Amino acid sequence: MKPALLGAIPPQQQAPTEPESFAGRLRRHHAVGRWGAANENQSWTPNPRSVPALWRYAELRPFAVEAAEFVKGEDAALRVITHLNPGHPDYEAAVGHLYSGLQTLKPHERMTAHRHAASAIRFVMEGEGGWTAVDGDRMTVGPGDVVITPSRLWHEHGNDSDDGLVIWQDCTNDPLVNTLGANFFELHPQRSHLGTQDRTDTLARYGGLLLPDTRRRSEASPLFSYPWDKCYEALVAAARAGNHSPFDGVIMEYTNPVTGGPVTHTLGAKLQMLAPGEHTRSHRHTGSVVYVAARGSGLVTIDGVVHPWSAGDTFCVPSWSWHSHANPGADEAVLFSYNEFPLLDKLGLYTEEADER
Repeated sequence: MKPALLGAIPPQQQAPTEPESFAGRLRRHHAVGRWGAANENQSWTPNPRSVPALWRYAELRPFAVEAAEFVKGEDAALRVITHLNPGHPDYEAAVGHLYSGLQTLKPHERMTAHRHAASAIRFVMEGEGGWTAVDGDRMTVGPGDVVITPSRLWHEHGNDSDDGLVIWQDCTNDPLVNTLGANFFELHPQRSHLGTQDRTDTLARYGGLLLPDTRRRSEASPLFSYPWDKCYEALVAAARAGNHSPFDGVIMEYTNPVTGGPVTHTLGAKLQMLAPGEHTRSHRHTGSVVYVAARGSGLVTIDGVVHPWSAGDTFCVPSWSWHSHANPGADEAVLFSYNEFPLLDKLGLYTEEADER
């Protein structure tokens, strides 16, 4: 004879099922039935909350400049204009689990060294005299430069110029880390970490054709600085060599020089060029992407809606959205982008398909 389940009610004592009140009664016990039609928690196809969106630099830059006048002191470390997705304005993500925002540094201003669990990529929009330091490597940055800040490494920023703002775009995975309940944030006890450890030069060590003779494998890139002139030169060379995607034009990935993989555990970054008159084929993929217009102007069509963009603008493509690019102008157009692909690859969840119509 099988033992009765603990707390089970004999069948003759159970109340008759009342479908109209079943769900309500069940919810009082913090539970829900999973059967029935697909819903937002168990959709038939990818069903992100994020929607396509575009943020114009010309409209947001004045706010970034104005904020620099009244957000001062230690609060300046968070002097960032956050891009909010219209699909979830209460959730600070530009799209999917990607954060995007504009940070401003005033002349002779520097931020206290800190570190956090989230990984960050910074794309410099404008200004001269800016610098960032990561794990002992102090790098001067200018427009178009990309800086990698891997998880849990000390870093700090500053603007050494006598006049003029430095503005860059923060590209992080804070939403993902917060969703996973895994975020940490720590300020350096001595304000700067540069005097507490050996100085390094990652561009000199890892930025050339020959790399240090090492068997060390780091999933996050040991190279922190990706200067615009070197990256743009590589893009132009790839175009001359016929390296072309029907979906993205000439596109190249910022990579970890030791492994050849993405620059961080969860964030990938790319640079692409659209030739004058080019129109790419439409495709879609799992994983969201944020684009920053580095040069020129063009059009992106997302789920049938055309969005014009120009230099400085930011736009996003949600996961599994059909999209294509076009450059109807007479000059080349260049886009920087960052994405969720590295994490999806690790989880075996990345997939894409072309529009065969």
